[in-house]
Amino acid sequence: MCLSIPGKLVEITNEIDEVFRMGKVSFDGIIKEISLALVPEATIGDYVLVHVGAAISIIDEEEAAKTFELLKQLNQLHELEDEDS
Repeated sequence: MCLSIPGKLVEITNEIDEVFRMGKVSFDGIIKEISLALVPEATIGDYVLVHVGAAISIIDEEEAAKTFELLKQLNQLHELEDEDS
């Protein structure tokens, strides 16, 4: 199943212009570099939904926490860790 996973934007790592940017997102301590092209308004500290390596929307912190907790309960976070192996 493909899901969007919430994470916190912690760093802008590459910025060609205001649209084509890359950033580091923390998923409960697991850091991944993702594309920010679909959310040009995202700033450091924002929570974003990430799908297939791209942030697709900005969400509030409370919604991110709820979603992340459900993923933990469903034991679905191992897929993020497995990508680093």
